[in-house]
Amino acid sequence: MVGRVQVLTGEGVAPMTKVYSHLSGEEQVRIDELRNREGLGVCQIALRIGRDKSTVSREPGRGLWVASDENGSYRPYRPKRLKAGAWTSRPFYSAMTAQRKAETRARESRRPMRMSYSPLLAWVMDALRKGWTPERIEGRLKVEWPDDPRMRISHECLHRWIHAKPQRALDLRRYLPRGKRHRTRSKGRRARGPRIPMRVPITDRPKKVDSRHEFGHFESDTVVGASPSKRCIDTQVERKSRRLFARFIPDKGAPATARAEYDIHKDIPAPARIDRTWDNGTESSCHLLVDEALGMLTYYADPYSSHQRGSNENRNGRIRRYLPKRTSFDDLTDEDLQAIVQEINDTPMKVLDWETPNEVWYRELGKIMSKTSHPKTSVALTN
Repeated sequence: MVGRVQVLTGEGVAPMTKVYSHLSGEEQVRIDELRNREGLGVCQIALRIGRDKSTVSREPGRGLWVASDENGSYRPYRPKRLKAGAWTSRPFYSAMTAQRKAETRARESRRPMRMSYSPLLAWVMDALRKGWTPERIEGRLKVEWPDDPRMRISHECLHRWIHAKPQRALDLRRYLPRGKRHRTRSKGRRARGPRIPMRVPITDRPKKVDSRHEFGHFESDTVVGASPSKRCIDTQVERKSRRLFARFIPDKGAPATARAEYDIHKDIPAPARIDRTWDNGTESSCHLLVDEALGMLTYYADPYSSHQRGSNENRNGRIRRYLPKRTSFDDLTDEDLQAIVQEINDTPMKVLDWETPNEVWYRELGKIMSKTSHPKTSVALTN
């Protein structure tokens, strides 16, 4: 690498050509010897090899070698060192390591960017605008273009591309999911006492439901709007397909919630709506009315154990991406809500091998319909 600098003299600015270049392999070996064998400092090494001290000071960081990196004894939860040997107690400079890293950087700098392929770029941009995560994009590309290697990009590469400097003007980061990921409790806290009549705990639910192999088990919850409005959203999620159902309700009261549950489940074939699992909110206090009208069962998760209804919590989080907290639901129509639900259900999921909830739902529903003929699936909901 060659460049031109200007030197300020007493008579003004005089042009002066100064040649500068990367350290050669011989110079790197010389730095290795002077630093590790003779123990010289940066300034002394710079004088010996005839280089600027800034150049020499940067070089050790480019060629640090940690003994444990190339041994099976490397333990990532402790400092990078081996168990024995004073010479391995800290990283040291290696000319061979420096040269290997330099060659790797040179190769990667010429590697073509995946996003230079126009069809891939257009598809990815459209998916990002839909709110898809990089991991979801990576998985769906494999499903839609299984035989086209040009339509491939890893989620790590996509993350780097989104945050790269050339893309900052487009502000693609705003399309990524918001919020931090919090771990849920493995066990909930103890509640003060039951407030729901005929409450059946989740421990009484058949264990086979936990595996999600059986179709027709739901999780239920309520998404609350901004005050002073009382309008809420009742949500139901089928556990195997992760398909979301939602209805607006005028308030969080038990009668309104029961009516919404009935409206959601009444047209679903009985074998496809076996039971539902609620949290311990009082909005489900009228669950017996729905149970009797539809022939369903209701179970209740342990207090403060939202992980036992993880699919519903996940789908509620997706709704919040469209309707963040402190958003009033008063101006929204049923058509607005169903458009959101449809888009969520048409979004591929990693847990479904990059199929969409709608695809899995209709496939499982078709299996049930082909096996049985159904009488009337429900009776009128009594007040």
